[in-house]
Amino acid sequence: MLKWIAFIILLGLLFSCSSEKKTTIPKASVPDFISGVDLSYVNQVEDHGGKFRVKGIEADPFRIFQEHGASTVRVRLWHNPEWTKKLNGGKTYSDLADVIKTIRRARQAGMMVNLDFHYSDDWSDPAKQAVPKAWEGLALPLLKDSVYNYTLAVLNQLKLLGLVPEMVQVGNENNNGIMFPLGKVSNDDWSSFASLLNSGIDAVRDFSKTSSIKPRIIIHVAQLQNAFHWLKNLTAAGVNDFDIIGLSHYFKWSEVTSMQAISDTISAIRNKYGKEVMVVETAYPWTALNADLYPNVISGADAFEQYPASPEGQQRYLCDLVDAIRKGGGKGVMYWEPAWISSRLRDQWGQGSSWDNCTLFDFEGNVLPAMNCLGH
Repeated sequence: MLKWIAFIILLGLLFSCSSEKKTTIPKASVPDFISGVDLSYVNQVEDHGGKFRVKGIEADPFRIFQEHGASTVRVRLWHNPEWTKKLNGGKTYSDLADVIKTIRRARQAGMMVNLDFHYSDDWSDPAKQAVPKAWEGLALPLLKDSVYNYTLAVLNQLKLLGLVPEMVQVGNENNNGIMFPLGKVSNDDWSSFASLLNSGIDAVRDFSKTSSIKPRIIIHVAQLQNAFHWLKNLTAAGVNDFDIIGLSHYFKWSEVTSMQAISDTISAIRNKYGKEVMVVETAYPWTALNADLYPNVISGADAFEQYPASPEGQQRYLCDLVDAIRKGGGKGVMYWEPAWISSRLRDQWGQGSSWDNCTLFDFEGNVLPAMNCLGH
């Protein structure tokens, strides 16, 4: 009964996508090492005037990344991000309709997809994992059913459109749990978090039984130094049916700084847990300047001395990082929001981009040298 109630809640969210026609696009081939880019913001950037160029000539950003070696597009999915309408002239972003558009563009460019379920209406990260408004106040059993049915419904909708992702992230940067407060780790109790995560995992596995594309499951923790503690507790609580350990690695917040230490840590995680390891978020600045009045999250002053905040420094850092991940036996790397260039885009904190100095495009939208590291 609980599962049917949860399913009814989903119908309104998915109805707007039901009239989409199935896309007939060849499946992307799976490389041994995955070079990915998170392009969740691209539709919004373009709608607000952002342009992408190769040597001054405007081009489709998805094609640009594919031609420079990217094999995969990562895209975030928020449950019901109504708040984005107020900032974008009534248009919603990072909902299912927007995600479908992104996946279709990725497929047309010949790339695979990593679908990142945030299980929230807004940003999820180690500090905040807000339960979707539609699920507020639900007891744990019904919340678990909601997670299961929502995950399954989204994947089934994508299947109808011929847009099944090759990878699915069940949660985003879940260091301290998921869907607070019920799924938050408290007093070292990981059981509720684990049961909610397993509901999403079960949905992906059940979907795979009837799908020719069987998505590989990624679970995600931020920063390498947190991985062992997190995995120890999560696996002990019963989360074991996943394929890839996804890591965020941002040099500014990492305690694992040298390239050798990165290789050693990835190798140790692989050996201990017998799973593939992938860096699913990373970035590095190419300049200390700012394209707009929106303060940047990472400044040029944060850069390492051996990798200055310059186009050349960014290129050396990213190519060295790719080599370090490969050396440690990692499965791949995904660059976070390399196309979040400055535009009229507005979010909760400003207009433009707080990431314009960490993109793989300069302030005129031209490709930077570091993009060549994607095929490195």
